[in-house]
Amino acid sequence: MQDIHSILKQYWGYDSFRSMQEDIINAVLEEKDVLALLPTGGGKSICFQVPAILKDGICLVVSPLIALMKDQVENLKKRGIPALAIYSGMSYVALKKTLENAAYGNYKFLYVSPERLETELFLEYLPAININLIAVDEAHCVSQWGYDFRPPYLRIAALREHIPDVPILALTASATLKVQNDICEKLLFKKDQQRFQKSFERPNLSYSVFNIASKQNKLIEILTNVKGSAIVYCKSRKHTKEVADLLKLNSINADHYHAGLTADERNSKQENWINNKIRVIACTNAFGMGIDKPDVRVVIHYDMPDSLENYYQEAGRAGRDERRAYAVLLYSAKETQELSEQGSIRFPATETIKTVYTAIMNHLQVAAGVGEGLSFDFDLMTFSNAFKLNVLTATYAIKTLEQENVLTFNEIFFKPSTLVFTATKEQLNELQNTHPELSEISKGLLRTYEGIFDFPTSINERQLATFLKKPITMIYAKLKELSRSGFVDYTPQKDKLQLTLLQNRMYADNFHLNLGNYAERKNNFEQRAKTMISYVADNKTCRSQSIAVYFNDLSVKECGVCDTCINKKTVEITKEEFEKIAGQILQSINQQPSQAKDLLNNNPTIKKDKFWKVISYLQSERKVVVDSEGYIRKG
Repeated sequence: MQDIHSILKQYWGYDSFRSMQEDIINAVLEEKDVLALLPTGGGKSICFQVPAILKDGICLVVSPLIALMKDQVENLKKRGIPALAIYSGMSYVALKKTLENAAYGNYKFLYVSPERLETELFLEYLPAININLIAVDEAHCVSQWGYDFRPPYLRIAALREHIPDVPILALTASATLKVQNDICEKLLFKKDQQRFQKSFERPNLSYSVFNIASKQNKLIEILTNVKGSAIVYCKSRKHTKEVADLLKLNSINADHYHAGLTADERNSKQENWINNKIRVIACTNAFGMGIDKPDVRVVIHYDMPDSLENYYQEAGRAGRDERRAYAVLLYSAKETQELSEQGSIRFPATETIKTVYTAIMNHLQVAAGVGEGLSFDFDLMTFSNAFKLNVLTATYAIKTLEQENVLTFNEIFFKPSTLVFTATKEQLNELQNTHPELSEISKGLLRTYEGIFDFPTSINERQLATFLKKPITMIYAKLKELSRSGFVDYTPQKDKLQLTLLQNRMYADNFHLNLGNYAERKNNFEQRAKTMISYVADNKTCRSQSIAVYFNDLSVKECGVCDTCINKKTVEITKEEFEKIAGQILQSINQQPSQAKDLLNNNPTIKKDKFWKVISYLQSERKVVVDSEGYIRKG
C-alpha cells in the first residue's frame, strides 16, 4: 500500500515535503475543502497531484491558461503519470475522444479550462468520470474583488450539484483576506473547510525601490553588479525590445519576449533563457507563468506594476533556490500619477462600453438575437482603426464585457497544434497500399508521439520535419491531407487572437451591465492602485512586512535586507565598524570566493544586518561582485 511519502519519492525523487505541503495533502485526503495560499514557486501542484495519485479515480484540475495546462500534462507524462487536457478551441472529435479516455481509460488527471465545465458534452460524460478531487489553480480568478477576475471560474460551483461529495482544493499565490473569503463562498466550501497560508516571508529575497531619472543607467548598474539569470518586466511590448537592445549595446546577453511574437519565437526565447543561453529576458507579464527556474538572481520591474498582487507574484520568481536574490522596482513620479488616474481609463463609462460592444458585433457581422458560442479571429488594432476607437478604450471595454460574461478574448496564450488518429489500426495498415504518399508521415507521427493514437496530442510540425528530413511546407500539406482523408483529426496552431461570444447579441435597447458590481470592481482597483503607490513611496517600513501585512500575514518580522531596513541601520555603522567589516570580508575572499553564509559563520562577530550593508556598498563601488552561484568575489 503506497503512502504520500513513497509517491513523492517515486515520481518526484524528493525525500520530504516542503513546509505545509503535507498538512494540505492530509486535509485533502480527509475529504475537506481546502484553500491553500502558497507563494510563487511554493510547490502548489504537488498538493493536489500526490493525493490524487493515492486515491482511486481522476483529479479534475481547473486552470485558466492553455499553455500552463499543456506544460503540466507534458511534465506528468514524463514522470509516467497519465494525464489529459481539454480547452476551448478543441475540435468535437478531439474533445469527445479525450472525455472517453477520462471516463474509461487509466488516467489520473484531467485538466480543464473553466469555459468547458458547463458544455453539454462535458456534462454528458461527467457521470461516467470517477472524479476524486477538484483542484482549482489560480483560485483568485473566482473573485470579482480580486485583481484577475475571470467569470468562467464562477461555473466551478455548479459542479457541486453533480458531484457534491468531491472535495475542492483551491490554490493561489496571492489573495487578500476579502478575496480569500470570497473564494470559499463562491466555491461553496463546506463548514469543516480548512485554510493554509504559508508565510509571505522570503528571507533570501532583498526588495528595493528606486525613484530615479535615468532608469537605463540604473538597470545597467544593477545587472553589472548582480550576476546570473535575470528578468526585466516591462509594461509594453515596445519597451521589451528597447530594453533588450539597450542591454545588448552594453554587452549584456539579453532578449525580449511578449505575446505578439509567434509561438515558435516565444518557445525558442523561453528555452534559451531557461537553459542560460540568454542571461536576461526583457518581457511583459505574458512571461513567467508556470516556469520553474530556481536560479533567477534578480527580477527588475522597469515600469511600475498596478497592484501588489502582480508585483509580489512576479518578484517572487527570483531566488527560488533560496540563495540571495534581488527584487528591484524602478519608477518615476509620473508613473504614480498615471496609476492614480487609471481607474477612469480602465473602467469606461457604460455608454462607451455599449459603443464598443455594438462596434464589435457590427465588425463580426453578428445579427441581434444570435451568436452564442461562435468564435472569430479578432485583431484588436484593425478593429480599433476601422471604428476610429482608442485602442486602450477598446481593450478595457472588452475586458469589462469579459467580466460581465458577455464574451471572452485572450491575448496572452495561443493554442498549439494538436493531432489524434481517428482511423483504426487496420485502416492504417492499409494506408501503405491506398495512400503510400501519406504512410511515411503517419509512421513518423506514431514513432514521435506516444499516445497519439489514443488522445489529442500537441505536436510540433518543425520537429516532425527534422525527424523525417522533409521541408516544413510538405509536412503541413501532408498533415492537412491526412485530416481530409479521415485518418487523423488535425487542428493547426492558431496564432490569431480568438474572440468568443458567450451570449447572443443583445438588442440595442436591451444592453445592460451589473452597475453595482462594476462600480465595486472599479473601487477595488483604485484601492489596489493606492496601496501600490503607498508601497513605493514608503521609505520607512520594511518591504517584506508591507507585502505580508497586505496579504493578512502579520507574523513577518523586519527582513533586514530590503532597502528600507538597510537605510534604517545606516547610522548604526560607525566608520571604524565599516572599515573593520569590509576588511574582514575582503581578506576572506582574497583567499577564496565565499558564499554569504560561510563568511558570516567564519566571522561570528559581524552582525548580519551590518554585513549586508557593507556588502551592498562594496558592490556599488565594484569592489566585490556576487556571481550566479551566490559566491562573493573580488570586483
